[in-house]
Amino acid sequence: MITRRRFLRRATATLVSTVALGGYALGVEPLLRLSVARYRLTPTGWPAGLKLTVAALADVHAVNPGMPVERIRAICTAANALNPDVTLLLGDYARGHKHGWVVPTADWARAFSSLRAPLGVHAILGNHDWWDDLEVQRRGTGLPLAYRALQDNGLSVYHNRAARLSKDGHPFWLAGLGDQIALLPARRQGIVRWSHLDDLPGTLASITDDAPVLLMAHEPDIFPRVPSRVGLTLSGHTHGGQVRVLGYSPVVPSRYGNRYAYGHVREGSRDLIVSGGLGCSMIPVRLGVPPEIVLIELGGTQA
Repeated sequence: MITRRRFLRRATATLVSTVALGGYALGVEPLLRLSVARYRLTPTGWPAGLKLTVAALADVHAVNPGMPVERIRAICTAANALNPDVTLLLGDYARGHKHGWVVPTADWARAFSSLRAPLGVHAILGNHDWWDDLEVQRRGTGLPLAYRALQDNGLSVYHNRAARLSKDGHPFWLAGLGDQIALLPARRQGIVRWSHLDDLPGTLASITDDAPVLLMAHEPDIFPRVPSRVGLTLSGHTHGGQVRVLGYSPVVPSRYGNRYAYGHVREGSRDLIVSGGLGCSMIPVRLGVPPEIVLIELGGTQA
C-alpha cells in the first residue's frame, strides 16, 4: 500500500522530472547544442577515384530568439571548419513557427555568404521559403524572395536544374528540385490539394553523361521515385521528427512516417540521407535530435 508521503514524493519527483525535461527540450537542446552527423558511404556505381566530402545544412528557420543571425553565422563558421569540398543548403531558411520575431530575409541570406567550400555553396528552397512569400502564393507563379536573396549573396540556387562539377579530374552532377509542397493548399470539393513545383524527370533529363549524381530534394517523400541513376539523395524537412526517442519519432511531417524520418536510408541500390536540421518548426522544441551539421564522406567505406 502506498502511503500519502510516498505518493507525494513520487508525484513531486515526476513533476520535477517533467519540468526539467521540458526545460531541456525548450531551452537547451534547440538553443545551445550543435552536433555533427557523420556518414561515410560509397553509393552504387560511384567512381573508385572520386573522394568527395559534402557538408549539408538544413532547416535553419531563422527567428528571434532561437535562431538569430549571429547563431546562423556561428553555424556557418562551424561548417567551414569541417573543410568540406562542397556545401549544400537543403532549404527552409524562413521562420517555421510564430513563437518569436521575423529575421528579415536579406539578413539571414547575408549570413550564409560566409560559407566557404572549394566547389562552392549550393542551395535549394524548402516549403517555408515558398510559404513565406505571400505575393508568390497569391499569384501561384514566380520565384520567392528567398531565391533571389540567396543568389544575391553569391550562392548557386537550384530549381529543377543540374550543374556539372569536378573534383580531382572526376566529374559529378549536382541536381536540385523545386519544392514538393511549394504552394499552399486550396480546398476544392472538400479535398485539400497541395501544389508541387518539383520536376524530377525534367531535372534528370538535363544530365548529359554518366557521371554520378547527387540530388538535393527538400522533402524526402520524393525518394521512392528517384531512380538508381542518382547516387545519393539529400533531404531535410522532417527535423528528425523534432522529438525522437530510442530511434522513433512520434510525429513526422511525411506520408511515410518514420521510414524517412532521419539519417541514412538504403533501399535496394539507392541511398538517402535525411538531416535532422538546425531550427524548429511548429513549436520551438527539440528532444533527442539536437541541431546538426551533416558531413558526408563519399567514396569511403560504407557506414
